[in-house]
Amino acid sequence: MSALRKHLPFSGYSSAYALPRVIRCSTNLYLAQFAFMKLLPAKHVIEQALNRGTLKQDTTLLETSSGTFALGLAVVCREHGFRLEIFTDPVMDRALENRLRSLGAEVVIVTEKAKQGGYQASRLDALHARIGELGHACFWPRQYETEDNPAAYKSFADQITGMLGADVTVVGSVGSGGSTCGTIERLREESPSARLIGVDTFNSVIFGQPDGDRKLRGLGNSLVPKNVKHELYDEVHFTSASLAFAATRELHERHAIFAGPTSGASYIVGRWRARQYPDETVVVICPDEGHRYVESVYHHEWLRQNGCVYEGVLLDAPATEEHPSTARPPWNRYRWMRKSREAILSASEQ
Repeated sequence: MSALRKHLPFSGYSSAYALPRVIRCSTNLYLAQFAFMKLLPAKHVIEQALNRGTLKQDTTLLETSSGTFALGLAVVCREHGFRLEIFTDPVMDRALENRLRSLGAEVVIVTEKAKQGGYQASRLDALHARIGELGHACFWPRQYETEDNPAAYKSFADQITGMLGADVTVVGSVGSGGSTCGTIERLREESPSARLIGVDTFNSVIFGQPDGDRKLRGLGNSLVPKNVKHELYDEVHFTSASLAFAATRELHERHAIFAGPTSGASYIVGRWRARQYPDETVVVICPDEGHRYVESVYHHEWLRQNGCVYEGVLLDAPATEEHPSTARPPWNRYRWMRKSREAILSASEQ
């Protein structure tokens, strides 16, 4: 009982759930499961802005997001009493939209897709128009470019170092680039040999695929975020939606880890890496839990209607491509070798 008394209650939801639970799945495979990962950078960005005086109590926060960064902002804004406006698109699921509104956020759904940059570009256009209306009375966290996004993951990297040491292989999905880049930069301060594997999806431009429609959400992008530091990645894997969904369900069925599809995409890559390199300690970043996906990823009829039923045995290994632009479903691997995006793409033109 005396030991229990040493642990004081958390000051709020964001403090309690900002860091993940680390779960061992096999001899050298660990999963770091967040309640929803974007709570960590949302909390850090807002707290840093308050410390600098760039965010004041009567300021309205504006951001573009179709996923859990919006939810993270909504939680922290509710705790601090800030107004929040989120610019999103029809891809945002109704459950998330309802939760945002319940937390007091205004949700603006942009319905027209820009010819270049898709919904993400049109959402940014709407956000800029709103900034023009509000002037200095608003604050834009800029999740895709603020250095406070990757800096937020120093605490997560320190958590990993304290448990497993810094010489690990990190496997994580890439959207804004904050989680994977911020984590590996901190780990390499202690262990320069720490390895980073990015997980993307087909039709995402981040690592050189042509832009297109994507059924797998939460990773990938139609724009290249400034926070993606390509020189940090050792490998990049591309997974299809169907394979990621199947891996998500296997993660639950085999390990009882209830997670979203970005976690499934990273899990299948991490499982392969751990088997290929048994001397490495592999840490898979699982960005969120599975509650939002009960009626989709975990629902066979939804999968069938959306053409995402994966009938085969879950793949044990990816194909390996000579260039990321030629990668094809369901799963491809490219040895990025810590090079710049420009160096990789220019090599294909020679």
